[in-house]
Amino acid sequence: MSQIQAQHSTPSGQSSAPLLALDDLAVHYAVTGRLGTGKRMLKAVDGIDLDVKPGECLGLVGESGCGKSTLALAIMGLVPPTRGHIRIAGQDIGARDRPDRKLMARTVQMVFQDPYASLNPRQTVRRTLAAPLRLHGVNDKAEVESRVADMLARVGLRPEHADRYPHEFSGGQRQRIGIARALILKPRLVICDEPVSALDVSIRAQIINLLLELKDELGLSYIMISHDLGVVEHMSDRVAVMYLGRIVERGGWREIFENPRHPYTRALIAAIPDPFRQHAATARDKAKGEIASALNPPSGCHFHPRCPMKQDRCTVEAPTLDPVTAGHGEIGHWAACHYADRVGAA
Repeated sequence: MSQIQAQHSTPSGQSSAPLLALDDLAVHYAVTGRLGTGKRMLKAVDGIDLDVKPGECLGLVGESGCGKSTLALAIMGLVPPTRGHIRIAGQDIGARDRPDRKLMARTVQMVFQDPYASLNPRQTVRRTLAAPLRLHGVNDKAEVESRVADMLARVGLRPEHADRYPHEFSGGQRQRIGIARALILKPRLVICDEPVSALDVSIRAQIINLLLELKDELGLSYIMISHDLGVVEHMSDRVAVMYLGRIVERGGWREIFENPRHPYTRALIAAIPDPFRQHAATARDKAKGEIASALNPPSGCHFHPRCPMKQDRCTVEAPTLDPVTAGHGEIGHWAACHYADRVGAA
């Protein structure tokens, strides 16, 4: 990971108004029981307040099943929210609002996890990149060819690659094509859903560096979804930690990684195999057991069955996401823990 370029500051001159704002966002699914009897509510996302500023990279981390991908699909307009509101580049998406799909596509795009499954094997690279342009009214052949060639160059591919099919490329090259497809309409926000987890370790740094370079060149904002905290630490300006559909901690990358205030965040960081990390992992930091089911989440604090610091209060009272004021926490550091001050001192 040492080859990855670090970037943690929002570009100067960018507006401070959020490009994306989530207000009490929830996505619930009705799940039918066995043999078609009874229904239970699966709370994949349950009351998220979050924002992304222009030019910023927000890291979204958490274990599998915590709701990260569902949150991404809701932002994309592909999953309707049960309650709450999404406002992106001036467009509102709520439980009763139907998003303008074409406008959304020109504003927010996604880079998917699996570069093998996300590309149509029957389409050449040229057709893959040209189709969105034509769908959005770019019909001049010379302009289409120019934009396709320019985007291939930006992601490190050659002009002759345009006439090849996905099976002719390596995994890293396919992900470059996926990035090119996401950027061809010049969106402002790109959601990267585990963009390097399916790639060989030897080329992960190349893809991360490419994303950072494109962020600077094109003035992009990113939501970097990952369970790999090493990637998130290098890329993100701010980090939000998600557990069972809720944000349990958010703040600047330095505060999250050097002064985590939620036991779950400490457990995630303790799992990073880094002998040079400032705060060495201890037995107290490590979480016990497996993540609970979103169909039957624990009462009170959802993390309490695995928390090494739990008290009786944690089992009955759900903590709210509040500013961290003790210690050297900076403005903008929030944690949903009744004993955040003790966690910081631990």
